[in-house]
Parts: sequence; C-alpha cells; structure tokens
Amino acid sequence: MAGKPGKHYLSHLFLFTLSTLNMATMSKAQRTKPTSRSQRLVLLCIVIFACLLLLSSVISTGKMGLPYQQTLIDYFVRSPRGKREHTLSEKYLYWGNRIDCPGKNCETCAGLGHQESSLRCALEEAMFLNRTFVMPSGMCINPIHNKKGILDRADNKTTEEGWVGSSCAMDSLYDIDLISEKIPVILDDSKTWHLVLSTSMKLEERGIAHVYGVSRQRLTESHYSNLLIINRTASPLAWFVECKDRGNRSAVMLPYSFLPNMAAANFRSAAEKIKTQLGDYDAIHVRRGDTLKTRKDRFGVERIQFPHLDRDTRPEFILHRVEKLIPPGRTLFIGSNERTPGFFSPLAVRYKLAYSSNFSDILDPVIKNNYQLFMVERLVMMGAKTFFKTFREYETDLTLTDDPKKNKNWEIPVYTMDEKKETAS
Repeated sequence: MAGKPGKHYLSHLFLFTLSTLNMATMSKAQRTKPTSRSQRLVLLCIVIFACLLLLSSVISTGKMGLPYQQTLIDYFVRSPRGKREHTLSEKYLYWGNRIDCPGKNCETCAGLGHQESSLRCALEEAMFLNRTFVMPSGMCINPIHNKKGILDRADNKTTEEGWVGSSCAMDSLYDIDLISEKIPVILDDSKTWHLVLSTSMKLEERGIAHVYGVSRQRLTESHYSNLLIINRTASPLAWFVECKDRGNRSAVMLPYSFLPNMAAANFRSAAEKIKTQLGDYDAIHVRRGDTLKTRKDRFGVERIQFPHLDRDTRPEFILHRVEKLIPPGRTLFIGSNERTPGFFSPLAVRYKLAYSSNFSDILDPVIKNNYQLFMVERLVMMGAKTFFKTFREYETDLTLTDDPKKNKNWEIPVYTMDEKKETAS
C-alpha cells in the first residue's frame, strides 16, 4: 500500500531483521564447520538491510533538508503525538527568562509588538547558529496593554476594567511544537533545559559561554560552535537591538507573519470559528490608544509622534480611505484598542460592522488577557478578503495612515484633510 512507513511498518521490518538473523544462526548451528566466508556474508546482509531501513525511514519523513542539525534518532524516537524529541547532542541558545530583559523595558515591559520583534530576532539567531532556542516560559504583560476594551456596548458607558495578571505562560500564547517544526524550541522551565544545564556544568569550559557584543558570524567559529550553550543575557540591550539590520529585508529570516501564525491551537480554532460565522468579510486594524500620546514642547505647543494618526483613524477619514477598495454592504471586522463606546458606529452607514465582542461565546472560554484576544483578532483580520492595517509593514500593505511606524520626530498634529495631497493622489 502506498504511503509513508509508519510505526507498525518499522516494527515489522525490525522483527523481520531479527528473524533473518535467527535463521542464519540456526543454519550455522546445523553445520558442523561453518566457514568464515558464510559468516561474513550473513553479517554483510544484515548491515545492508539495516542501512536500507534507516534510509527508508529518513526519506519517508521528508526532513532531509531541515535548517538545523538533528541526529538520526530524532527520525525514529517520537512521542505518540508526534512531538519532536530533543537530544543532548544538540546545542542551545539562551537569551534570558524575559522577552525584554535585559533592556530598558525590564521593569514595565513593552507591548506585544515589541516583544514579538524581540522573540523573532532570537529565533532568527537560533536558526542562523543551528541551535535549539531556549524560550522564556512566561511573557510580561504591561497593564497599559491589558485593558478590557469593550466596543459597541449597549449601555454606552466606558470601562477601565482590566484582566488580572501581569504575565502569562508562553505556551498559552504560542504553539511551541508548531514553532519547533521550523526552529527547535524548548521552554526554560522544562526538564530538558534543567538536564542541559547540569550537563554544561560537567563540561566546564566546553559547557557554556556568556557572550557580550559578539557578532553572529563570530559565534559560528569553532571556539563557540562547539559549546553546548551560548548565553546572550550578558548584553545590556533588548533582543531586537541585537538583530542584524532589520531594515535590510534580505537579511530577515522570518517574516512578520511567522509568529501570528504560530498562535496556540485553541486560538487558531477560535479564529476559524469566527471566520466561518463572518463568511465573506473585510477587516481593518485601528491602532489608537497609546499611539495618540502628546507632549508639549518648550513653547507649550502640543506635539505628537504620529501627526496624522488621530485624524486618519477617525470614522469619517477611515471611510474616505477604504471606500475605493471595500464596496458598500460588506461585512467589516474591526480590531482596535479604542475603548470609546460607539466610536466606529458612523461606519455602519456603509458597512455591516463586527467586533470580537460579537463572538463572546467563542472567545470567553479561551481568552484570559488582552494579548490572547489580539492574537485571535489578528488571525481573523489576516483571513479577510481586504485588510487595512494602521501602519505599513511591507510596501504592498494597505494602510489607514501614511505616517511611518517608526518616527523619532514629534510634530504638530494635523486634523484637516490635505487638499493638495488628495488632489495629487
């Protein structure tokens, strides 16, 4: 029967090998004087058969071209659920027990976007070095980013209620086994990591190196490449600062969409259920909240980091931006950190509006904090026919504003339409 050889198939082959060896032994026992030539022939047959068995299994897994090193045993020894088994022949990259530590955000921690930039950077370095990444077992959640923003409330009252907890387990956010299919990952509270640490102490100088300011290229040299553990936590910088030039897209090994697609299985399931109920839909992600923070200059003039953002993310300007690509009557899913009740209601003159709050029966059993909510919303928005982001990540992105996502200048906010610019476009 066609297909990949499974567990039972390999067992039968192994039993057949033992049977062959038994028959050869019995045959020799019946002879009075077995020749050395016949013994060598039997041994050669067994070796050739074993090699063919190994090759057959490796090819059947389709993993000959893995981007990291594995021992042959990894192709055979797997748990019943197919989880990848780690061996002490692997080498490890450790980068501390916090997403943004060390770094300037050690006390309060940054938002999910910065944290994922850090995580993506560390995963890329593990890929580059052919090492298993030791992932922090928990992620810090800033209280500012953990409010229960309830949209479209019937009582039209605002709420500042927040979710309980300042951190959450990493494997409650991401599917660690799914990530490991691309980059091998273990958690820093796992038995495997504790065993690796104890082994590194026995290896002494060959066990671990605490690196500071060492480039990726240097870490591939023999002095480092033979070490069991490379520890990056000696650096005072946040992870994403350690990355190669992220402005050079050819140097980026993992796309922005990688971690969103690695969401925990229950979030992916919830997103699929919501998408099914939405049917054929479009989506917008409207980031306001913290990005609208202003400050006064020395002359007392209010300035903002994104001068057009407050204007561009108001309903009347959103309508003007999306109407050419999203026809009237369409279902429009809105993901936003805007907590003003009814803020997006003016969009209902053209579209059928949908929010995550419309799917509480699906979300309430699985969502425990705002990071988890955003991860589900993000999957839903990524599945839309037409999707407008707030800021541009790639040149082909559709966006609500033209303000750059990274802007060091603080400018006077603009609230009126730039007529000249609109005429020119």
